[in-house]
Amino acid sequence: MSKPKIGIIISSTREQRFGEKAAKWVHGIATKRTDMDFEIVDLRDYPLPYFEGVSPFYAPVQDPVAQRWGAKMAELDGYIFVTAEYNRSITGALKNALDWAYKEYNRKPAAFLGYGGVGGARAVEHLRLICIELQMAPTRFGVHIGGADAMGLLFQGKPFEEFPHLVPTAEAMLEDLAWWTRTLKTGREAA
Repeated sequence: MSKPKIGIIISSTREQRFGEKAAKWVHGIATKRTDMDFEIVDLRDYPLPYFEGVSPFYAPVQDPVAQRWGAKMAELDGYIFVTAEYNRSITGALKNALDWAYKEYNRKPAAFLGYGGVGGARAVEHLRLICIELQMAPTRFGVHIGGADAMGLLFQGKPFEEFPHLVPTAEAMLEDLAWWTRTLKTGREAA
């Protein structure tokens, strides 16, 4: 079995976003592991049109950017979604991107780093349901940046080094993701 590849997906495309900082932080922790390879996947690099077509569950995608997005999702063995909470849900950009693929996500694990109101928990819970519909396996452990941590990181611009208590949550998330990635990759390769 080849070494699994995990995409750390930045779900916000706003000019003044925090997601990039959070993705780089978790990437730094993740790359200390030797059992998986990690790469940051930025939705800004995939300027997808608004999804209005037939679900990729039923028909092939025709849009070239969406085809490129699908190809990237297909080459990954699992995902860490770095998501802000917008109006108690995920970003519109992430929902739109998720709608542009289907089989590429099937039987792969999804982990979550949420930030914002109540640590992005409502967005993560919503994202879990979407992932289940796309036949992903959401993992239990995640990182939630809220409260004083969010105030310091998001609004005061403090560095992650001032919040070392977040590291064990990221490590637990990565350990959980590693188990699910190995298990599901073995299953996909055996099918």
